[in-house]
Amino acid sequence: MLDLSDILDARERVRRTARHTPLEYSHTYSAMTGAEIHLKLENFQRTGAFKIRGATNRIATLSEGEKDKGVVTASAGNHAQGVALAATRVGVDSKIVMPEHAPNAKVRATRNYGADVVLHGADYDEAAERAHEIEREEDRTYVHAFDDEYVMAGQGTIGLEILEDCPDVDTVVVPIGGGGLISGIAAAVKGENPDVRVIGVQAEGASSAAPSLEKGELIELDGVETIADGIATRTVGETTFEHIREYVDEIVTVSDAQIAVAMVYLLERSKTMVEGAGAVPLAATIFEEFAYDDGEVIVPLLSGGNVDMNTLTTVVVRGLVEMGRYLKVRTVLKDRPGSLEDLLAIVSAHRANIYSIHHDRTSRDIEMSDTEVELELEMRGHDHIEAFLEDLRGEGYEVEVLV
Repeated sequence: MLDLSDILDARERVRRTARHTPLEYSHTYSAMTGAEIHLKLENFQRTGAFKIRGATNRIATLSEGEKDKGVVTASAGNHAQGVALAATRVGVDSKIVMPEHAPNAKVRATRNYGADVVLHGADYDEAAERAHEIEREEDRTYVHAFDDEYVMAGQGTIGLEILEDCPDVDTVVVPIGGGGLISGIAAAVKGENPDVRVIGVQAEGASSAAPSLEKGELIELDGVETIADGIATRTVGETTFEHIREYVDEIVTVSDAQIAVAMVYLLERSKTMVEGAGAVPLAATIFEEFAYDDGEVIVPLLSGGNVDMNTLTTVVVRGLVEMGRYLKVRTVLKDRPGSLEDLLAIVSAHRANIYSIHHDRTSRDIEMSDTEVELELEMRGHDHIEAFLEDLRGEGYEVEVLV
C-alpha cells in the first residue's frame, strides 16, 4: 500500500516536469450548490492532463537497462501523451497502443511528443492486450496506465497540492477510470489529514468500482459506453482496488447527459475546456450525487482538457438540450402562402431565436398539399420550451420534438 512518504518522494521526481496547477474558487458553482467550490485545474497541466505526473515518476525509476530497451503502454489518450513526453525528455524510446477509435487530437499529440503509436482494438482493454504482446516481443518495460504504485504515487502529488493550496478542504472529488488517480490522491490526502472526505465518480456507462466494492472482488464489465473516454475502462486495477477500499469514502456515478451539462457550464461560465472524464467530479457536485452541507469546502478535480473537436460539438449540443437551451421540432403546414409566416409569428411571440429552418415539400410522409418544416431554436430553459410547445399545440399544430 502507498503511504505519504511514497508520494512525497514522487513529488521530488515529478516537479521537474509537471506543473503545480492552479486551484481557483468558483463563485458560479458555490452559488449554485451552497457549498464553497474550488476547482483544481489539472486541465492546465502539461499534455493537458494529470497523466504526466505518474508517467514521469515511473520512468524516473527505470534502470539504465530498462531505459535502453524502451517502454510500451496502452492508453485511451492522456496516459499516452504523458508517457510519450516523459520518455522523450529523458531519451527513452516509447511505443503506445491506443484504441482504434481514440480521439484524433490525442493520437496526433502523442505522436508529436515523440512516441510510436499503434492503433488496435475497440477499447482500452483490447489495446492493453496488444501492448502486453509488444512488451514480450520487444522486451520493453510496460508502464501501466493506473495499476502501478509508482504511477499512483505520481498522481498523488495532486493531493499534496490541493492540501497546500486549500488547507481547509472538507471534500475532494475525483474521477475513477482504472483507479490510479484516486488511489494516489486519496493516499496523499488521508496521509496528511484523515478527516478529509474523498469521493470517487464514474460514468454510468463505465461503472465497475462501486459494484466491485459491494461484492468484495473485482467486477469486469462486458463493455463500456460513455463520452468520458478517459475513464472508459471495464474494471479498476487489482492494486488500485485495494487502495480504493482503504482510502475512498464513497463512489457515485453520473450520466453522459450530466457530464455534457458540466462541460457546457465550464466552457460558458468558467471559460475553460475540460474533457468528459475531467468534468465528472463537477457533474457529481452540481447534480448533488453525493450529500454535502451548506458552506462545505469541496474541491472537484478537473483532471484533463484534451477534447476532440468533433466530439466537443456533439457534447455542447447535448448539454444545451439538457439545459433546455436548444430545441429541434418538426411540424406539417398547408402548402399555401402565409402558413410559414403564421408559424413564425408564434416563434417570434415567444422570443425564440431561430438557428435554422428546413422547409420540405417532397417528403413521402405528408400529403401533396402539405409541407414539412423543421425548426432549430435557441431557447431559454425547460419552462420556456414547455410554454412554446403548449402554444403551438393550442393553435392546432401537431409537433414532434426531434431533440
